[in-house]
Amino acid sequence: MKRLLQWQVAFGMGAVLIALPFGIPALVSAAIGAGVCLLANWVFALRVFRKYRAQQPGELVMQIYGAEIIKIVLILGLFSVAFATIEDLNLPALLGTYFAVQVLPALFASRPDPGPTN
Repeated sequence: MKRLLQWQVAFGMGAVLIALPFGIPALVSAAIGAGVCLLANWVFALRVFRKYRAQQPGELVMQIYGAEIIKIVLILGLFSVAFATIEDLNLPALLGTYFAVQVLPALFASRPDPGPTN
């Protein structure tokens, strides 16, 4: 999970830099999209793995479901605040960055380390 979050931070920073030439509204929107995604996933990871015990798989499933509900509520709440408080919100930049940071790092984090093979 730590590796995935690291990839998400890298993709989030990259997405914000890509939005830079498109003006301040796109830059702010991309930063909000990346920030919401990163915060929600960090909260999810903290809720699930803080008290993780492999001996209790049933409890782990309940922690995952609970953390996912909290994550969804957090995302909806933060996006609602952004829409209510920021006039020039760029919807494609906001949602595009959110989805890019959410989905693309999983493709890279799931790849095996290119370490030495014996």
